[in-house]
Amino acid sequence: MKNRTVALIMLLLFTGMSIFAVQPPAVSAEQETVYVIPIGGAVEQGLHRYLERSFREAEEAGAQAIILEINTPGGAVDAATQIRDLIYGADMPVYAYVRWSAISAGAYIALSADALYMAPGSNIGAAEIQDMSGAEIDEKTRSWWESEMRSVAERQGRDEQVAAAMASPEIAIEGLVAEGEILTLTTAEAERIDFTDGVFTTYSELYEHLGLADAAVERIPLSPAEELARLITHPAVATLLITIGLAALVMEVMTAGFGVAGLVSLLSFSLFFGGHIVAGLAGREVIFLFVIGVILMLVEAFVPNFGILGLSGIASLTASVVLSASTTGQGLRIMIMSVFLAGVIIALSFRMLQKTGLWSQIILQYAETKDLGYVGPSDLTHLLDKTGKAVTFLRPSGTAEIDGQRVDVVSEGGFIAQDTEVKVVKVEGTRVVVRPL
Repeated sequence: MKNRTVALIMLLLFTGMSIFAVQPPAVSAEQETVYVIPIGGAVEQGLHRYLERSFREAEEAGAQAIILEINTPGGAVDAATQIRDLIYGADMPVYAYVRWSAISAGAYIALSADALYMAPGSNIGAAEIQDMSGAEIDEKTRSWWESEMRSVAERQGRDEQVAAAMASPEIAIEGLVAEGEILTLTTAEAERIDFTDGVFTTYSELYEHLGLADAAVERIPLSPAEELARLITHPAVATLLITIGLAALVMEVMTAGFGVAGLVSLLSFSLFFGGHIVAGLAGREVIFLFVIGVILMLVEAFVPNFGILGLSGIASLTASVVLSASTTGQGLRIMIMSVFLAGVIIALSFRMLQKTGLWSQIILQYAETKDLGYVGPSDLTHLLDKTGKAVTFLRPSGTAEIDGQRVDVVSEGGFIAQDTEVKVVKVEGTRVVVRPL
């Protein structure tokens, strides 16, 4: 009874706290609302997933406008095109406010918006497409990207030649950029050629220009999971995690038990796949392929079978990484680079272990030799088909005298009496099998 009373009091207490707790002020259904969504850091799949959630919340709240606060050095082209689709499909106007840089894929996103505004001292452009190593891309892809830049500029009524010059060094515009250079506009230059819809120092000025001076402002922050996903889905970080995971996995297989290397490998792969799942790049099938790949590699390590299982495991592991990447090409590059770096780490680690003397704790380096008093088993194959006599009863093992020497034998079937004539019918190492004559 006492326990029930205490429980009832606690329930009423917490209920009262929830009733009288200070609630955040609710936005009136009649009040206009503008959502400010920051685009900072690299443009990648994690950013697209975050923007997808933010746009959905803004639409559900009936916002009058979305403002993308852009300050990015660029990033993945595929993520940028997906963000463009989000902007085109929004139910309300989407404005870009460049504070302080919209470079590469960031310029593409800014040009996709319904209007482009800039803060003093900002810049936009430098959108030449490159691969992960920084090398120039093939002509076909470069031409496609240039047309994409033209397309988003044309859709919003901007000078498409200026947008194309941001992506191609072959385009020269007098007074702006010479041939062989990539165009990047400062705020003043963009304002001078009417490439921006306005320059505003503060948000208050921008809200007033948009007719939203009295609107409630909602900023949508990144959740901790989204922040982690954005970090992990960056190609450099993804490559690092796979490298550490592979190197630690190989070291764990080569050592007995489950130790630090196994934990490091598990943590690295968990972060990689967890981040890609949050970013919407990986599903259960990817985790299944990865687990199957690890199991096959472990089986190959302990039960050699001509490398079939090992190769199957590597193929499954590679498929899981490739399917987690935003593109097949990117996934293959991440896997190839990770395997190479993991090999370097493993080689350096083993060399260091050899120098420090810890290698002998992992790999058996001692041989049992005659100098150390070790004598191997005698070769008894010369007794095959020889005859002799059972010295003891064989039940079924015992001793027989064969070819003048006493030998430990075992009968082929049942009991053999003492002094029975026997014949050696099989020799397997030190096991000599006899049958009565």
